[in-house]
Amino acid sequence: MARRNLASGAGIWPKIYREGLLEGTFCPKRYGISSASVDAWRSHFMLQLLEPVGHVDEPSQHPMDDRQTVKVILRTNDGLEIESVLIPMSKGRNTLCLSTQVGCRLACQFCETGKIGLLRNLTVEEIVGQVVVAQAKLGWPINNLVFMGMGEPLDNVENLVQALRVLTDPRGLSFGQARITVCTSGIPTGLSTLAKLRFRRMGLSFSLNAATDAKRDLIMPINRRYRLKEVQDALQAYPKRDGFVLALNYCLLPGVNDDPSDAQAVAAFAKPLGRTLVNVIPYNPGTHPLTRAPRQDEVDGFVTQLKDEGLAVRVRQTKGRSVMAACGQLGNLELKKIRRNNHLDRLTVL
Repeated sequence: MARRNLASGAGIWPKIYREGLLEGTFCPKRYGISSASVDAWRSHFMLQLLEPVGHVDEPSQHPMDDRQTVKVILRTNDGLEIESVLIPMSKGRNTLCLSTQVGCRLACQFCETGKIGLLRNLTVEEIVGQVVVAQAKLGWPINNLVFMGMGEPLDNVENLVQALRVLTDPRGLSFGQARITVCTSGIPTGLSTLAKLRFRRMGLSFSLNAATDAKRDLIMPINRRYRLKEVQDALQAYPKRDGFVLALNYCLLPGVNDDPSDAQAVAAFAKPLGRTLVNVIPYNPGTHPLTRAPRQDEVDGFVTQLKDEGLAVRVRQTKGRSVMAACGQLGNLELKKIRRNNHLDRLTVL
């Protein structure tokens, strides 16, 4: 292929990422690419996108906005499934919620994905491929990306970092750092690796959910390995730009983490971290609920407690709950059978 085609704005590289070209058949002459160049490309490279195999839509409940929350199920080349979610936001913008693993090994008690266990990490191609499929195959207009889907991003940090480089490459998908947010349950070594990328404008959020070790141990087993003080130190050390706001995500579980002492503990945890914003996320029950969804008065009451502690607070509007597309609801539990069978196969080999 001619070097100018690869390097120019009208070349092959951006068209592959923005339009999903060179997968299957297309007319090369339409893009000023010779058939010989296409054949040469295909002799060295393969472009095989994730396959959309289903989707579920939740109609908007806003009278002035008819956009839907949509969960798409994507099949990987080895026959596994992951899920991505299109989330309509304010001012006509859309956010795509991305997965980084097939399943998850952290086993948070309020999360559907954690009930599957970890089947494997997603590759760089599969992480980026979710965006390519959303835009090129499904025609979704995407403004922002959040790594809050299936899996713990920092448990797959090397592939995450390379995917971030590809997503922000101005020759390709060209997402600005400020349009991307990585959410983590708290892996200090992963935070250190992510910091080396030096994406100072990228958003970062920490899934807190309880601010005492005793309570967080019960709902987030990862806390038994990385205590809150260790994660707090890693968040303090994370390089921040001027004006950076660290998001503290708090899944509100009625009767579990919603009394005044919990609000006081959140404030104590946040105090040394600079500017923070507590995202209160009403619990979205899954197939085996830990508790019920909180009532509106319970959400309002806890928000008031947090504000009384001097914290900036925002309530995350629930979207996708009715179609298992909301926070903590992603993942097909049938995948658990695959994990069990794979384990038995390994035992047989041994």
